[in-house]
Amino acid sequence: MTEMSGARILDRGYRAYTGPRKGQRGAVRSLAMHSAQRALGLRRPASSKILPVISVFIAYVPAIVFVGITVLFEEALLSEPDLLPTYSDYYGYITAAIVVFTAFVAPEVLCGDRRDRMLGLYLASPLTRNTYLAAKTAAVMLVLGLVTLGPPLFLLLARTVAGTGPDGPSDVLELLWKIAVAGVVIAALQAALSLAVASTTTRRAAASAAVILLLIGSAAVSGALGETGDAPEALFLLNLFALPFELVRRIYGDPTFDPVTTLSTGVLVAGYLGWTVLFGLIAWVRYQRMQVTR
Repeated sequence: MTEMSGARILDRGYRAYTGPRKGQRGAVRSLAMHSAQRALGLRRPASSKILPVISVFIAYVPAIVFVGITVLFEEALLSEPDLLPTYSDYYGYITAAIVVFTAFVAPEVLCGDRRDRMLGLYLASPLTRNTYLAAKTAAVMLVLGLVTLGPPLFLLLARTVAGTGPDGPSDVLELLWKIAVAGVVIAALQAALSLAVASTTTRRAAASAAVILLLIGSAAVSGALGETGDAPEALFLLNLFALPFELVRRIYGDPTFDPVTTLSTGVLVAGYLGWTVLFGLIAWVRYQRMQVTR
Protein backbone atom coordinates (compact mmCIF):
# COMPACT_ATOMS: atom_id res chain seq x y z
CA MET A 1 0.00 0.00 0.00
CA THR A 2 1.59 3.22 -1.11
CA GLU A 3 1.65 6.19 1.19
CA MET A 4 -0.05 9.36 -0.12
CA SER A 5 2.04 12.50 0.17
CA GLY A 6 1.04 16.18 0.11
CA ALA A 7 -2.54 15.65 1.36
CA ARG A 8 -3.65 16.82 4.81
CA ILE A 9 -6.99 17.08 6.60
CA LEU A 10 -7.33 20.20 8.73
CA ASP A 11 -10.29 20.27 11.10
CA ARG A 12 -10.80 23.87 12.12
CA GLY A 13 -14.31 23.43 13.44
CA TYR A 14 -17.08 26.08 13.31
CA ARG A 15 -16.02 29.69 13.47
CA ALA A 16 -18.56 32.50 13.72
CA TYR A 17 -18.51 35.46 11.35
CA THR A 18 -16.52 38.29 12.92
CA GLY A 19 -16.78 40.90 10.17
CA PRO A 20 -18.93 44.05 10.17
CA ARG A 21 -22.70 43.60 10.31
CA LYS A 22 -24.36 46.38 8.34
CA GLY A 23 -27.93 45.24 8.86
CA GLN A 24 -30.85 45.99 6.58
CA ARG A 25 -29.48 49.29 5.25
CA GLY A 26 -26.28 47.60 4.20
CA ALA A 27 -28.26 44.84 2.49
CA VAL A 28 -30.33 47.41 0.58
CA ARG A 29 -27.22 49.28 -0.54
CA SER A 30 -25.47 46.08 -1.61
CA LEU A 31 -28.47 44.83 -3.56
CA ALA A 32 -28.97 48.21 -5.26
CA MET A 33 -25.35 48.37 -6.38
CA HIS A 34 -25.31 44.73 -7.49
CA SER A 35 -28.54 45.23 -9.47
CA ALA A 36 -27.21 48.39 -11.14
CA GLN A 37 -24.04 46.54 -12.12
CA ARG A 38 -26.09 43.66 -13.49
CA ALA A 39 -28.25 46.02 -15.55
CA LEU A 40 -25.13 47.64 -17.01
CA GLY A 41 -23.56 44.27 -17.76
CA LEU A 42 -20.65 44.76 -15.38
CA ARG A 43 -18.87 41.58 -14.27
CA ARG A 44 -20.90 39.70 -16.87
CA PRO A 45 -20.14 38.35 -20.37
CA ALA A 46 -19.45 40.83 -23.16
CA SER A 47 -22.84 40.15 -24.76
CA SER A 48 -24.56 41.56 -21.66
CA LYS A 49 -22.76 44.88 -22.11
CA ILE A 50 -23.88 45.55 -25.69
CA LEU A 51 -27.25 47.20 -25.02
CA PRO A 52 -26.09 49.33 -22.07
CA VAL A 53 -23.03 50.56 -23.96
CA ILE A 54 -25.08 51.35 -27.07
CA SER A 55 -27.68 53.21 -25.00
CA VAL A 56 -25.10 55.34 -23.20
CA PHE A 57 -23.29 56.00 -26.47
CA ILE A 58 -26.51 57.17 -28.17
CA ALA A 59 -27.30 59.45 -25.23
CA TYR A 60 -23.91 61.15 -25.13
CA VAL A 61 -23.12 61.44 -28.84
CA PRO A 62 -25.21 64.60 -29.39
CA ALA A 63 -23.65 66.25 -26.33
CA ILE A 64 -20.15 65.36 -27.56
CA VAL A 65 -21.02 66.78 -30.98
CA PHE A 66 -22.27 70.02 -29.45
CA VAL A 67 -19.09 70.34 -27.39
CA GLY A 68 -17.11 69.95 -30.60
CA ILE A 69 -19.25 72.58 -32.31
CA THR A 70 -18.59 75.05 -29.51
CA VAL A 71 -14.85 74.57 -29.89
CA LEU A 72 -14.84 74.88 -33.69
CA PHE A 73 -17.45 77.62 -34.08
CA GLU A 74 -17.13 79.57 -30.85
CA GLU A 75 -17.37 83.01 -32.50
CA ALA A 76 -20.46 82.05 -34.51
CA LEU A 77 -22.19 80.76 -31.39
CA LEU A 78 -21.53 84.00 -29.54
CA SER A 79 -23.60 85.85 -32.15
CA GLU A 80 -26.12 83.03 -32.68
CA PRO A 81 -26.52 81.21 -29.33
CA ASP A 82 -29.75 79.55 -30.50
CA LEU A 83 -27.72 77.26 -32.76
CA LEU A 84 -27.31 74.98 -29.74
CA PRO A 85 -30.48 73.22 -28.52
CA THR A 86 -32.08 74.13 -25.23
CA TYR A 87 -31.83 71.72 -22.32
CA SER A 88 -35.40 70.53 -22.76
CA ASP A 89 -34.95 70.18 -26.54
CA TYR A 90 -31.92 67.97 -25.98
CA TYR A 91 -34.10 65.12 -24.72
CA GLY A 92 -35.54 64.90 -28.22
CA TYR A 93 -32.13 63.69 -29.40
CA ILE A 94 -31.85 60.91 -26.81
CA THR A 95 -35.35 59.47 -26.59
CA ALA A 96 -34.07 56.29 -28.28
CA ALA A 97 -31.47 55.80 -25.54
CA ILE A 98 -34.07 56.35 -22.81
CA VAL A 99 -36.47 53.86 -24.43
CA VAL A 100 -33.69 51.27 -24.77
CA PHE A 101 -32.76 51.61 -21.11
CA THR A 102 -36.37 51.43 -20.02
CA ALA A 103 -37.37 48.52 -22.23
CA PHE A 104 -34.27 46.36 -22.43
CA VAL A 105 -32.02 47.11 -19.48
CA ALA A 106 -34.20 47.93 -16.48
CA PRO A 107 -36.40 44.76 -16.55
CA GLU A 108 -33.28 42.64 -16.06
CA VAL A 109 -33.00 43.69 -12.41
CA LEU A 110 -36.32 42.00 -11.56
CA CYS A 111 -36.79 39.28 -14.17
CA GLY A 112 -33.36 37.80 -13.56
CA ASP A 113 -33.91 37.15 -9.84
CA ARG A 114 -37.16 35.29 -10.36
CA ARG A 115 -35.87 33.43 -13.39
CA ASP A 116 -32.79 32.27 -11.45
CA ARG A 117 -34.89 31.62 -8.31
CA MET A 118 -32.83 34.06 -6.24
CA LEU A 119 -35.76 35.94 -4.73
CA GLY A 120 -36.21 33.46 -1.89
CA LEU A 121 -32.53 33.72 -1.02
CA TYR A 122 -32.72 37.51 -0.85
CA LEU A 123 -35.80 37.37 1.38
CA ALA A 124 -33.99 34.98 3.72
CA SER A 125 -31.57 37.84 4.43
CA PRO A 126 -32.43 41.03 6.38
CA LEU A 127 -34.33 42.19 3.29
CA THR A 128 -38.14 42.26 3.22
CA ARG A 129 -40.33 42.44 0.14
CA ASN A 130 -40.59 46.21 0.54
CA THR A 131 -36.88 46.83 1.02
CA TYR A 132 -36.12 44.47 -1.85
CA LEU A 133 -38.31 46.54 -4.17
CA ALA A 134 -36.80 49.76 -2.79
CA ALA A 135 -33.31 48.51 -3.64
CA LYS A 136 -34.39 47.48 -7.13
CA THR A 137 -36.08 50.85 -7.71
CA ALA A 138 -32.94 52.68 -6.61
CA ALA A 139 -30.88 50.56 -9.00
CA VAL A 140 -33.14 51.32 -11.97
CA MET A 141 -33.18 55.03 -11.15
CA LEU A 142 -29.40 55.03 -10.90
CA VAL A 143 -29.05 53.34 -14.28
CA LEU A 144 -31.59 55.61 -15.98
CA GLY A 145 -29.81 58.61 -14.48
CA LEU A 146 -26.89 57.87 -16.79
CA VAL A 147 -29.03 58.93 -19.76
CA THR A 148 -31.35 61.48 -18.13
CA LEU A 149 -28.84 63.47 -16.03
CA GLY A 150 -25.45 63.00 -17.66
CA PRO A 151 -26.14 64.33 -21.19
CA PRO A 152 -27.74 67.64 -20.06
CA LEU A 153 -24.74 68.21 -17.79
CA PHE A 154 -22.55 67.66 -20.83
CA LEU A 155 -24.66 70.21 -22.73
CA LEU A 156 -24.14 72.65 -19.86
CA LEU A 157 -20.41 72.20 -20.43
CA ALA A 158 -20.85 72.95 -24.13
CA ARG A 159 -22.77 76.14 -23.46
CA THR A 160 -20.27 77.23 -20.81
CA VAL A 161 -17.37 76.75 -23.24
CA ALA A 162 -19.25 78.74 -25.89
CA GLY A 163 -19.96 81.54 -23.44
CA THR A 164 -23.74 81.08 -23.75
CA GLY A 165 -24.19 79.29 -20.45
CA PRO A 166 -25.15 80.62 -17.01
CA ASP A 167 -23.86 84.08 -16.13
CA GLY A 168 -23.06 83.53 -12.48
CA PRO A 169 -22.98 81.07 -9.58
CA SER A 170 -26.66 81.60 -8.76
CA ASP A 171 -27.66 80.89 -12.36
CA VAL A 172 -25.47 77.79 -12.36
CA LEU A 173 -27.13 76.47 -9.21
CA GLU A 174 -30.59 77.17 -10.59
CA LEU A 175 -29.77 75.37 -13.83
CA LEU A 176 -28.24 72.41 -12.00
CA TRP A 177 -31.41 72.16 -9.91
CA LYS A 178 -33.55 72.13 -13.06
CA ILE A 179 -31.35 69.48 -14.68
CA ALA A 180 -31.62 67.29 -11.58
CA VAL A 181 -35.41 67.64 -11.30
CA ALA A 182 -35.94 67.08 -15.03
CA GLY A 183 -33.76 63.97 -14.99
CA VAL A 184 -35.63 62.52 -12.02
CA VAL A 185 -39.02 63.31 -13.59
CA ILE A 186 -38.17 61.36 -16.74
CA ALA A 187 -36.47 58.49 -14.90
CA ALA A 188 -39.19 58.00 -12.26
CA LEU A 189 -42.06 57.29 -14.66
CA GLN A 190 -39.88 55.12 -16.89
CA ALA A 191 -38.61 53.16 -13.87
CA ALA A 192 -42.10 52.65 -12.45
CA LEU A 193 -43.38 51.44 -15.83
CA SER A 194 -40.51 49.00 -16.39
CA LEU A 195 -40.72 47.59 -12.87
CA ALA A 196 -44.48 47.13 -13.11
CA VAL A 197 -44.18 45.24 -16.37
CA ALA A 198 -41.18 43.21 -15.19
CA SER A 199 -43.07 42.14 -12.06
CA THR A 200 -45.51 40.18 -14.25
CA THR A 201 -43.03 37.96 -16.10
CA THR A 202 -39.68 36.22 -15.73
CA ARG A 203 -38.81 36.75 -19.39
CA ARG A 204 -36.91 39.94 -20.12
CA ALA A 205 -37.81 39.78 -23.82
CA ALA A 206 -41.53 39.73 -22.98
CA ALA A 207 -41.12 42.61 -20.54
CA SER A 208 -39.17 44.63 -23.13
CA ALA A 209 -41.84 44.10 -25.78
CA ALA A 210 -44.59 45.10 -23.36
CA VAL A 211 -42.80 48.30 -22.29
CA ILE A 212 -42.24 49.37 -25.90
CA LEU A 213 -45.85 48.55 -26.76
CA LEU A 214 -47.14 50.63 -23.85
CA LEU A 215 -44.94 53.63 -24.64
CA ILE A 216 -45.53 53.69 -28.38
CA GLY A 217 -49.13 52.48 -28.15
CA SER A 218 -50.13 55.14 -25.63
CA ALA A 219 -48.60 57.85 -27.82
CA ALA A 220 -50.42 56.52 -30.89
CA VAL A 221 -53.78 56.22 -29.10
CA SER A 222 -53.47 59.66 -27.53
CA GLY A 223 -52.53 61.22 -30.87
CA ALA A 224 -55.31 59.47 -32.78
CA LEU A 225 -57.98 60.44 -30.27
CA GLY A 226 -56.64 63.98 -30.07
CA GLU A 227 -57.04 64.51 -33.83
CA THR A 228 -60.83 64.53 -33.55
CA GLY A 229 -62.20 68.03 -33.36
CA ASP A 230 -64.20 67.68 -30.13
CA ALA A 231 -61.64 65.57 -28.25
CA PRO A 232 -60.64 66.97 -24.84
CA GLU A 233 -57.01 68.05 -24.55
CA ALA A 234 -56.76 66.01 -21.35
CA LEU A 235 -56.32 62.95 -23.58
CA PHE A 236 -52.68 63.97 -23.72
CA LEU A 237 -52.36 62.52 -20.21
CA LEU A 238 -52.69 59.08 -21.79
CA ASN A 239 -49.41 59.63 -23.64
CA LEU A 240 -46.91 57.88 -21.37
CA PHE A 241 -44.10 58.67 -23.79
CA ALA A 242 -44.52 62.45 -24.13
CA LEU A 243 -45.95 63.31 -20.70
CA PRO A 244 -42.64 63.49 -18.76
CA PHE A 245 -40.96 65.39 -21.60
CA GLU A 246 -43.71 68.00 -21.54
CA LEU A 247 -43.20 68.44 -17.81
CA VAL A 248 -39.49 68.96 -18.48
CA ARG A 249 -40.35 71.83 -20.81
CA ARG A 250 -42.42 73.38 -18.04
CA ILE A 251 -39.51 72.98 -15.60
CA TYR A 252 -37.17 74.90 -17.92
CA GLY A 253 -39.85 77.44 -18.83
CA ASP A 254 -39.69 76.62 -22.56
CA PRO A 255 -42.70 76.89 -24.89
CA THR A 256 -45.01 73.89 -24.70
CA PHE A 257 -46.17 71.68 -27.55
CA ASP A 258 -49.40 72.67 -29.31
CA PRO A 259 -51.62 69.79 -28.03
CA VAL A 260 -51.14 70.82 -24.40
CA THR A 261 -50.90 74.59 -24.52
CA THR A 262 -54.08 75.02 -22.44
CA LEU A 263 -53.40 72.24 -19.94
CA SER A 264 -52.14 73.66 -16.67
CA THR A 265 -48.94 72.43 -15.09
CA GLY A 266 -50.98 71.20 -12.13
CA VAL A 267 -53.05 68.93 -14.39
CA LEU A 268 -49.89 67.53 -16.00
CA VAL A 269 -48.29 66.90 -12.60
CA ALA A 270 -51.45 65.16 -11.37
CA GLY A 271 -51.53 62.89 -14.42
CA TYR A 272 -47.84 62.16 -14.11
CA LEU A 273 -48.08 61.29 -10.43
CA GLY A 274 -51.17 59.18 -11.08
CA TRP A 275 -49.39 57.00 -13.63
CA THR A 276 -46.21 56.73 -11.55
CA VAL A 277 -48.10 55.72 -8.40
CA LEU A 278 -50.27 53.26 -10.36
CA PHE A 279 -47.27 51.48 -11.85
CA GLY A 280 -45.54 51.45 -8.49
CA LEU A 281 -48.60 49.90 -6.85
CA ILE A 282 -48.78 47.21 -9.53
CA ALA A 283 -45.21 46.13 -8.79
CA TRP A 284 -45.79 46.33 -5.01
CA VAL A 285 -49.00 44.28 -5.10
CA ARG A 286 -47.41 41.68 -7.35
CA TYR A 287 -44.54 41.15 -4.94
CA GLN A 288 -46.75 41.10 -1.86
CA ARG A 289 -48.78 38.25 -3.36
CA MET A 290 -45.89 36.37 -4.92
CA GLN A 291 -45.28 32.91 -3.49
CA VAL A 292 -41.63 32.48 -2.55
CA THR A 293 -39.91 29.31 -1.32
CA ARG A 294 -37.09 30.10 1.07
